[in-house]
Amino acid sequence: MTRAALPGSQFPSGNLWKILPLALLVCATFVLPALAQEKEKMWRTLSVSGRGVETIPTTLAQVSLGVEIQGKTAQEVQQEAARKSSAVVAFLKSQNVEKLQTTGIRLNPVYSYTNNVQRITGYAASNTVSFRIPTEKAGTLLDDAVKAGATQINGISFVANDEAIAAAQKQALKEATQDARQQADAVFSALGFKSKEIVSIQVNNATAPPTPMFLRAEAAKVADSSTPVVGGEQEVEASVTLQISY
Repeated sequence: MTRAALPGSQFPSGNLWKILPLALLVCATFVLPALAQEKEKMWRTLSVSGRGVETIPTTLAQVSLGVEIQGKTAQEVQQEAARKSSAVVAFLKSQNVEKLQTTGIRLNPVYSYTNNVQRITGYAASNTVSFRIPTEKAGTLLDDAVKAGATQINGISFVANDEAIAAAQKQALKEATQDARQQADAVFSALGFKSKEIVSIQVNNATAPPTPMFLRAEAAKVADSSTPVVGGEQEVEASVTLQISY
């Protein structure tokens, strides 16, 4: 029986079924080696992580301070805390501090215990703010903030400016990449292999934790003397993971 030729076909209908298996064989000839190469690339790989650390000087002090008031009634202490806090915030704004923000507002009852009986004897209200200031100005500013009405210095930490941190992050990533590549080269050399290409790259975020210096004190106790504030150094760390075929 003679099969009809397909419309537009250049081959006789009788030969089409002979040519089709050959075409499939040629296609498989090209596809299978490609799949084998891809499988080999995925199996013969080395994953290695590198680490980079940059140390930079801190130039900014991150300060947390506030006002705490105690009194007989909740309304009384809240109003007084608000009044003093407003004065402190106005002073800080006049000093052009950076990233000034409220970090806490609290109003709590104060209890006393008599013969195992609890009763409210008053209330305590506190307002807390945080801000940044150049480290060399921090000591004088803390003293003046106390004069403006601050009653608590809750803590201080030191950080570099954003531009310095960004530059250090880039350098730390370069160092991490070089470290990962050097480790890979050492492994390949020891095993007698040669690296071919980098299959994948994973970049972990470069981090820059602030240098802490916890300073908590009742402001009234430090108001009579100048407060010394000395910064330090900050480490910026990054890591990179490379997957290299061989």
